[in-house]
Order: sequence, then structure tokens, then C-alpha cells
Amino acid sequence: MTEIELNPTVKRFVLHWGEMGTRWGINRTVAQIHALLYLSERPLHAEEIAQALSVARSNVSGSLRELQGWGIVRVVHVLGDRRDHFESLTDVWEMFRIIVEERKRREVDPTVSMLRGCLQEPPAKESKYVHARLSEMTEFFETMLSFYEDARHVSPKALRQFVKMRAGMSLLIPKKGKAK
Repeated sequence: MTEIELNPTVKRFVLHWGEMGTRWGINRTVAQIHALLYLSERPLHAEEIAQALSVARSNVSGSLRELQGWGIVRVVHVLGDRRDHFESLTDVWEMFRIIVEERKRREVDPTVSMLRGCLQEPPAKESKYVHARLSEMTEFFETMLSFYEDARHVSPKALRQFVKMRAGMSLLIPKKGKAK
């Protein structure tokens, strides 16, 4: 088995990505495996990942399945080796698009469905305030979803150019608290 020695920069990134993963609601090991694969110059097999991160092989297997389910890690085969090897997407714009789409599906869509359901219930006299707050929240989510639907069909290259234009756009959009 090949020994993987993580250099200090890789180790720092992997540890930080794991910490950030927990803040984003992602299992620490899942995030660390993703970080390791993202920085790896070659595909790695599960035993190498387990050894590099000092985690159980069974934990690596489950984490790899989750990353594959998200669509940001894929199985590749290496000539002369029967084991599955894994690599991460390297295009950060595409990876971001996939992660946002998956989070939308898992978190935002159920929330919007629940909000719409709440608004379908006839409001009681004493809950007009609640109905108004839920209506405002629903409108916000629907507006952002509409924006997202427009943006998700833009190529990563065009999206990158659009985001870089933000300095010019900020001249057209008044800042909070300042009317033009």
C-alpha cells in the first residue's frame, strides 16, 4: 500500500475544510475526504484515504458514497489495479453549482413547499400577522428561486464573467441606506 504523507499546506486545508464542513452541516470526515481528493494530483483508493486521514475504512466508504451522491466525487479506474479509485471535480465553479443545486433540493425546496402549505390554510383572525410574515417569507424564497433558475443555466465561464462585473454593477445599484 502506498503511504501518503500530507504536506503542511494540504494538512491545513484538509483540517480547515473539515471544520467548515461541520459549520455547513456536512460530516467532518466527508468534508476532509473531499478536500484531500480535491488537492490530490492523482486518484486515490479508499485505503490510501483512510491511511492519510487516520480514519476507519468503513467511514471512508460511507463518506465516498455521500460525495458520489452529491456528484462532486467520481470513481475512476487505474490500469493494473482492480480497486476503485476516486477523484474530485476540479472546476470550482461547477462544484459550487452542483452543491448549490443539491442544497436547494434538500433544504430550500422542502421549506418552500411547507411555506406554501401554511399559506393554503385559512388564516385565523388572530394569525393575520403570522400569515403576513409567512407570505413575505414565501415571496422572498420564490424570488430567489426565480433568480437561481435563471442563473443555473448560465455556463460557468459566463457566470464567472458576470460575477467579476459586480464592481460595475455596484455603480448602478444604490447601497443600503443611500439613495441615488
